[in-house]
Amino acid sequence: MSGPLVLFDDVWCRVDRALAELDRPSGLRLFQVRDVRGKVRLLAPEDAAHDRESRHYLESLADVLAAQLGSYGCPSEQGLQFLDGTILDALEEVGREVAPGVLRVDRVVTGEDWSTARDPLQESPARRWALYSVKGGVGRSTTAAVMSWHLARRGERVLVVDLDLESPGLSSAMLEERSRPTFGVADWFVEDLVGQGDRVIGDIAAAPEWALDFDGDVRVVAAHGRVAGEYIEKLGRVYMDGEGERWAQRLARMLASLEAEYAPTTVLLESRSGLHDIAAATVTDLNAQVLLFAVDSPSTWDDYEIIFRHWRDRGLAERLRERLAVVSALTPESETGRYLGGFRERSWNLFRECLYDDLSGDLPPTDEPFSFALDDEYAPHAALPIHWTRGLAGGASLREMDRNPVKQAYAQFLVRFDELVAMTAPQEK
Repeated sequence: MSGPLVLFDDVWCRVDRALAELDRPSGLRLFQVRDVRGKVRLLAPEDAAHDRESRHYLESLADVLAAQLGSYGCPSEQGLQFLDGTILDALEEVGREVAPGVLRVDRVVTGEDWSTARDPLQESPARRWALYSVKGGVGRSTTAAVMSWHLARRGERVLVVDLDLESPGLSSAMLEERSRPTFGVADWFVEDLVGQGDRVIGDIAAAPEWALDFDGDVRVVAAHGRVAGEYIEKLGRVYMDGEGERWAQRLARMLASLEAEYAPTTVLLESRSGLHDIAAATVTDLNAQVLLFAVDSPSTWDDYEIIFRHWRDRGLAERLRERLAVVSALTPESETGRYLGGFRERSWNLFRECLYDDLSGDLPPTDEPFSFALDDEYAPHAALPIHWTRGLAGGASLREMDRNPVKQAYAQFLVRFDELVAMTAPQEK
């Protein structure tokens, strides 16, 4: 293959240079779309095809991109399309504006990505908490169970939803075998594709026996029901978009139905781990407070840096940063103070570089800077610690929370969590 070697990371820089070199006609609406293979095309309204100046500009730009984008470009005759305005209106919902009148759309396989923070389709009557980590094996399922125990003991109605569908474990951690519901999250998604979601929504949550005597109550929505059935086949369909509906919208609709069915005061969402774009919907699109589970390792901080820089570069930092709180998972028993000190410093450096306001720059006089000192106990970077213990590693029963290693491991976390709940509580009007 001849021509320049253009890498995926270079594509948008080259597109930006091409835009800067040509004078775009005033008022011309332009879309830059990168498809799932990475190839870039230009889309414009149909009426631009009949305007001599607009058409000349668009054809010239398509020629430049065909020459400059290498394997990520399209032949100029294929790289420009004129579309009906209603189609472009739909694209506008998933695009981001990179210049006045110029929108950029990245089409990914699932239809979701880390580049959006969409407003919820409707406000939730419950407070939502998403438990997310870039690595697995950091105790999110156990933490969801402990949080539900803690909240229900003080009278909350808690709904726990297992969205880690590729690694389901929440139901086994929280539900007795005889208590499991008939259906689960995967069942709802596949049945909803054929219009039957409302027929299973009432039987995808179950109450664990250990919570029956609490002042509040707990309901668990497992990844699958009592009988998993054709679970692998369901997974191949779970993340499909619906008819005119993105997967994230389907997820939001399922949660709204669950909240209407069970009237929880708090919803705990165990997200899929990793950088996969499916996890993005839980973190960014459900208006949830987000607990970011981390261990003090270079690979963990590197992965979070990828996400944080992505948000910063796409103008999402201000919308998301107030919802974040870091959890120090698996905090070691020995030299705990030294470990947490290093953890906090590395967390602070990452937030300061990517998400906090730069205090050395000029801020509008009316804006209060979003920035925190290293030792601020209530800053997003300050860790909520969960202490690893030998007893916890060996397994512990939630039926005896007051007399087993879980209480020791989570005592400090729960104190800090209660403070976080109070700090983030909606203000009464």
